[in-house]
Amino acid sequence: MMSKNIRTAIVTGGAQGIGKNTAIVLLNKGYNVVVADRDMEAGNELVSELQNSKNLLFCKTDVSREEDVKKLVNTALEKFGTIDVLINNAAIGINKPVTELTLGEWNSVIGTNLTGAFLCTKYAAPYLKIANGAVVNICSTRALMSEKETEAYSASKGGILALTHALAVSLGPEIRVNAISPGWIDVSQIKKQSAIEEVELSEEDHSQHPAGRVGKADDISSMILFLIDPANSFITGQNFVIDGGMTKKMIYV
Repeated sequence: MMSKNIRTAIVTGGAQGIGKNTAIVLLNKGYNVVVADRDMEAGNELVSELQNSKNLLFCKTDVSREEDVKKLVNTALEKFGTIDVLINNAAIGINKPVTELTLGEWNSVIGTNLTGAFLCTKYAAPYLKIANGAVVNICSTRALMSEKETEAYSASKGGILALTHALAVSLGPEIRVNAISPGWIDVSQIKKQSAIEEVELSEEDHSQHPAGRVGKADDISSMILFLIDPANSFITGQNFVIDGGMTKKMIYV
């Protein structure tokens, strides 16, 4: 068990994308980081990439499975002795016409994206309370607006939005709970080697955003750092939209 003077964060879905970027940023800020991900290949690559950092622990976890989540929390405590921060980032999407979306596919998305956040918070809460800790739920602008054939994903993220303010009321004042809703964030290069994509963003891709560019993973991790900082203890139950201004833009065809 390591010193409790070092804060410990659990990052779900932390082996790729926004989660991986967040895990690396937290490590660089001196945190112990427990990365929970069901993708063993991606998790092993992350550990190797960071040269087996003593402050990093990868725990193969399917957040939709209660036993996996219990094991995750217990493993984090055994390794680092404390849980100060929980980043509920794990998410999947299955986009297809609603008439073709199976109940199993619907349940899979809801189970990972929404139930997973519930389970992780439920089992981490007693230890977050001791630490006066913080939870950040990664929501989405899809909780507020939609593209076609995203019913399961959008519903799960709408649930995250409601879960966030409910948890903030129930768990406060010891634990603060906030959400971040990213817009278009380019994570094409923050993936395991077998899944890295060569995505060429066009000038139109960038210019359609009032901020003038597509988002980067650092845009989200910067807000996470802000929200988990104990200095910002008056912020809870909120949703922070980080989308380059797109949800405020009126679009006429």
